[in-house]
Amino acid sequence: MTGDEKRGPFCVLMVGLPGSGKTTLARVLADHGFVRLCPDEEMWRRHGVYGVDFPRGTFPALERPILEEIAGELSGQLRAGRDVVVDHGFWTPGERDRWRTVATDAGASALLVYLEVSHEELWARVSRRNAQHEADPNAIFFSESDLLRYRGRFVPPEPTEPHLLYNGDPDAVLRELGRDVTPIQDVGF
Repeated sequence: MTGDEKRGPFCVLMVGLPGSGKTTLARVLADHGFVRLCPDEEMWRRHGVYGVDFPRGTFPALERPILEEIAGELSGQLRAGRDVVVDHGFWTPGERDRWRTVATDAGASALLVYLEVSHEELWARVSRRNAQHEADPNAIFFSESDLLRYRGRFVPPEPTEPHLLYNGDPDAVLRELGRDVTPIQDVGF
């Protein structure tokens, strides 16, 4: 689906830790016409499973060129008038600012969607994904101590940083984006 010429395209940036539901929501948006860009899937295609096919500690160096390519693809898709959702965690204000700038420079309106989930729920979801890590391009095999370490590096959006707090209802996000809300299948998690 292309963005409405009057408003320009939308860019939705997911904000959350692994297991927060970013991919589930991003796929719903893709079902409603958004182009979905996912750095984790490209990492999996190129390098395999974190901690299994490539050593721990090398993720940032391997991910950096992929993020640069996806930022370029994001800009191109938005300039072509397409709505885009970036299925990535955007853990810091600086990272979010950079990607919002990519979107606005391409003529898009950017919306941060923050998926806040308790540690217990995150770990339960990640544990289920860990069991399928070889077949799931979004599964990065890691431990609970890794998740705790990630939480320590994650900076949630402050009230002064414009964002939509996701309440588990994809229709609320679609309404915020001015979309007609049609019944969608319950995707669960």
